[in-house]
Amino acid sequence: MNRQDESSWAAEEFAEIDLGDKRLDARLIMLCERFSDAPESSINQACADWAETKAAYRFFQNDNVEVGEVLAVHRCKTAQRAREHKTVLALQDTSYFVYTNHPKTGGLGKMSLKKGKNVKKIYSIGLMVHTCLALTTKGLPLGLLDQKIFSRKLRKRNTGKAKLHDHLPIEEKESYRWLEALENTKALTGDTEIVTVCDREADLYDFFKRSQQIGAPVLVRANADRTINRSSRYSEKNVERLWEHMRKQPDSGSYVVEVPKRSKTKHAKERKARTAVVSVRFGSFILNPPRNNVKHSTEKLPDIEMHAVYVLEADPPDGEESIEWMLLTNIAIMSYEDAYEKVLWYCLRWRIEMYFKVLKSGFRVESCRLGHADRLARYLTVMSIVAWRLFMITLIARTDPATPCSTLLADEEWKVLFLKANKKKTIPKKPPSIGTVVIWIAKLGGYLARKNDGPPGTTTLWRGWKRLVDLSEGWTLVDQL
Repeated sequence: MNRQDESSWAAEEFAEIDLGDKRLDARLIMLCERFSDAPESSINQACADWAETKAAYRFFQNDNVEVGEVLAVHRCKTAQRAREHKTVLALQDTSYFVYTNHPKTGGLGKMSLKKGKNVKKIYSIGLMVHTCLALTTKGLPLGLLDQKIFSRKLRKRNTGKAKLHDHLPIEEKESYRWLEALENTKALTGDTEIVTVCDREADLYDFFKRSQQIGAPVLVRANADRTINRSSRYSEKNVERLWEHMRKQPDSGSYVVEVPKRSKTKHAKERKARTAVVSVRFGSFILNPPRNNVKHSTEKLPDIEMHAVYVLEADPPDGEESIEWMLLTNIAIMSYEDAYEKVLWYCLRWRIEMYFKVLKSGFRVESCRLGHADRLARYLTVMSIVAWRLFMITLIARTDPATPCSTLLADEEWKVLFLKANKKKTIPKKPPSIGTVVIWIAKLGGYLARKNDGPPGTTTLWRGWKRLVDLSEGWTLVDQL
């Protein structure tokens, strides 16, 4: 926080950075510090003065600053943190960053957002960001394992029966990004046990095939009720559908799910908070290659042995949709405990949605005007790393609350925070726990900390974080008198 010495988090994270100019290296560290100090602030507001502001704009405009080089150093640090854990989850997802209100910005792509039955296609311009976020099995973010920022190029519609898209190899499809991130993650992490977790968009035969080839375990929510267990490519006898097959499996057990409240939106109806009892079934099956896969003509596509976990709420309340998940994995499922573990892992997939919310709502990256997509890509890369750290601080109090706060805060920061939260008390010699100080920071952002309140969210924490920066700066100035 406003520190340029070697103890700053950014200096440690980018200790190995080499952008070809030491001034660029120092500027990157400065930018990370400034943006982490000032969530919700624009470049102008985050920088200390006009000279810093000009330097920031020059950094993002500099064609010599390669996005890959900035990300590579952080990815290596993430891989180091991952090696300290037995199993790490790699959450993949794509988010749309919309800049429709910036019509003069060059290099942006056209995007089609399709949401809900009653909502027409929304055409907008912007960038797509496909991110792979490393997470412990307790839910603590460790950093980015991969990220790709690109402009979408919409294909022309084909009005015939055969779709042009069906005759393209996976390498020429936009969905290849899921395979690329899987390969990049495996190459980076080596023998570390990394389980890639994805939503329904990654339910692709080619994705499972590649994961088998490179020995990368995956966990994906099923999107298609595909035909399985075929003895040959065009077999019609003794075949089953996935859902039908899993409903035949014995009920291995059940557990209770807390369903959160949801407000009505254009894309979803209102939902009341409730408790649901779901049953768990698990079983194995053979995933056959799609009949229309273009690679049938050039190679023998293998059948893949897969496992599925089927979660179903058999008796939902009147007017409520039943909870139903079909999870596919190439990890052997031999017991209810194995199946339940995979369900818990998939529940953590929501963390990457929260991470994108930090980027968009917390740092307001869609408001940034830099004139061109290449500059925005540099900006989004830097902000993605800063957002990871703030997100990590938000969640570390829930996963490792006993950790000393000195691992994240400088002495002057936790001491001034202690005095603010505990008036007329003497500063202790031993730093308080991170669980305690996160509550203090959240209170600065408006968190009430009442008995029945849940843990503080990212919004209150980044507002409190900004106030803590101001308090720490005042403390430092007074100490210099």
